[in-house]
Amino acid sequence: MKKLLIFFCLIATIKGFAQTETADKEAILSVLKTQEIAWTQNDLEGFMQGYWKSDSLKFYGSSGLTNGWQKTLDNYKKGYPTKEYTGTLKFTIDAITKIEDDSYYVMGQYHLTRKAGNANGVFLIIFKRIEGEWKIVADMSC
Repeated sequence: MKKLLIFFCLIATIKGFAQTETADKEAILSVLKTQEIAWTQNDLEGFMQGYWKSDSLKFYGSSGLTNGWQKTLDNYKKGYPTKEYTGTLKFTIDAITKIEDDSYYVMGQYHLTRKAGNANGVFLIIFKRIEGEWKIVADMSC
């Protein structure tokens, strides 16, 4: 009888972990969807709300490493000055993988359809739950 009780407790615990991970992934996907919408509306500040607003934010792209939320926003504004350049953003998510409690990495593709010429690439971003919200703390896009 004890073995059966332990077995059911183990199953309930595993199911609880799976539900938590599913909820985490759904919340991360929600952040990415909000970013797609903001970008497509040429709202770069809104897009940046998905990032950790910290000088410790890391962004690694074709121009090298950028440190900090404000500098990352400034670079986006310089590279995407008008709606012709932001266009319509769509993400394709290839993997969301738990690193440890409260952090995941996301691998995917971005697709920009725009008047200034379409652009496509890949990314690897790291999300961390900070003060109850999922934020991107590191981004490598090319």
